[in-house]
Amino acid sequence: MRSGSPPLRQRFDLGAGWAAVRARLDRLEGEQFASRLWRADPTLWSADPNVQPGIRGALGWLHVAEKMEEALGDLGGFAAEARTAGIRHVVHMGMGGSSLAPLVLRRTFPPLPQGLPVTVLDTTDPATIAGVERAVPLAQTLFIVASKSGTTAEPAAFGEYFYAKLRALKGERAGEHFVAITDPGTPLVEEGRRRRYRRVFLNFPDIGGRYSALSYFGLVPAALQGVDVAGLLDRSLRMMRACAVDVPAQENPGVALGAAMGELARRGRDKVTLLVAAPVAALGMWLEQLMAESTGKAGTGLLPVADEPLGDPALYGEDRLFAHIRFGQDDGALDGGVQRLREAGHPVVTIQMDDLLDLGGEFFRWEFATATAGAVLGINAFDQPNVQESKDNTNRLLDGVRKDGRLPEEPPALVEGPLRLYGDRTERTIAGTLRGWLAQGRPGDYIALMAYLTEEPATNAGLQSIRVRLRDGTRLATTLGYGPRYLHSTGQYHKGGPATGLFLLLTADDGEEMPVPGSPYTFGVFRRAQALGDLEALRRHGRRVIRIHLGGDVRQGLRDLERAVAAAP
Repeated sequence: MRSGSPPLRQRFDLGAGWAAVRARLDRLEGEQFASRLWRADPTLWSADPNVQPGIRGALGWLHVAEKMEEALGDLGGFAAEARTAGIRHVVHMGMGGSSLAPLVLRRTFPPLPQGLPVTVLDTTDPATIAGVERAVPLAQTLFIVASKSGTTAEPAAFGEYFYAKLRALKGERAGEHFVAITDPGTPLVEEGRRRRYRRVFLNFPDIGGRYSALSYFGLVPAALQGVDVAGLLDRSLRMMRACAVDVPAQENPGVALGAAMGELARRGRDKVTLLVAAPVAALGMWLEQLMAESTGKAGTGLLPVADEPLGDPALYGEDRLFAHIRFGQDDGALDGGVQRLREAGHPVVTIQMDDLLDLGGEFFRWEFATATAGAVLGINAFDQPNVQESKDNTNRLLDGVRKDGRLPEEPPALVEGPLRLYGDRTERTIAGTLRGWLAQGRPGDYIALMAYLTEEPATNAGLQSIRVRLRDGTRLATTLGYGPRYLHSTGQYHKGGPATGLFLLLTADDGEEMPVPGSPYTFGVFRRAQALGDLEALRRHGRRVIRIHLGGDVRQGLRDLERAVAAAP
């Protein structure tokens, strides 16, 4: 199916799967799906009357672009005010839905002459936090604390850390260097008032975090960065009109994409593999959270596979649906590789983007599609029932630190050089243990690498090398997430989705430690508690998980781990 309508720019090459998707589209048309979605009909996702009010109160994203158009003057005025006040840098501090859209925009748009440089901080890694402190001019930096609930632990800790730094520099005027973005009535609102923050932006409470890209959470940092926010909203509104009530299901880009993802997932193709053109590659991490956290529950869901290097068609199983997001007229090697996938019979959806502002349309297209896929799968696309579990484990472990002064650590099952392996089912060597772990994999399973490491190019290259080796050796889909970011993204799918994952959790020694203000522990301890808390949650759910500690030299540890993986098959 192709479209002649510019906002659609969407092509389906689904092979044998097209008949089932066409039947699903006919069914959605007969059920007046789009009309009911625009009317905020919660029965599309749940028949439970106790659940329906929460769904009805989570659909504000449908109209947020219209509301934010009314705020364009205010956003532009605030950005100008910040520059006039001598602000020369912005640090946006959040987690999950409050930080991923700003991170996408930061990595996608080049430095703009009318904008300020933006750094996005969404990790408790002490080396990263120290790096931010060293890199920015503190006395000329604006810090954004972003949290829908106003109580999210990570941005609260970041805010306290940098507020203490600014208090030492500016005294009572420290609050002039802070902005809060939160829902009305949260503790963060009161904090902003008490500390006299430069501004508190009240977001719309009927929008969940992962659907908030086009709200204040995404557009305040975008305006400060100098992005054409009006242009982003215009593209979003075009896509919104293309998904309107009176557009037939087959011609509705959001419904058609969601129907394809949901119906093919029901037939085993639940690994939505994102092949995103380099200029907009960061979009993959936002899509990863949107899909995984929205659909990974009740033992089902869509597993988004982001940033997995494109391989030969023979390396992929029959559990894949490929989503190719093209940019411009020449997509280089991706075009050729995707064509080979089509020729091999793999289903492919192709979406065309022409310029960077098209991100506004893609945010809306994929939100609409994910909501549609959730309905097709029979799940509530607007809750995240398993995210809190790891948070609770982390809090309990930190309470232990307050009481005992340290985290509990189990003894390693195996030690080889710098590597320490933690797990129940072990062999005599790490390679042998990995071999047995991988042997549990079956067609349709996936491998998740969860790295509580400093995100930097050399580390990412080492992890991707290990990832490709695992994919090529097993023909299983692979994901890679940095902790704690993935906890607010694929973490929901890991525990709430199907029990098809093989999990490899990686930790390392912290090179430097930094205190969390007001707490008897450091950011390094905080991050280790997050890792151990998620490990405990995965084990409780009966997931097949191994933890490997890389030691103090991460590069060497990754090299040793790759050698063990190479010896495992």
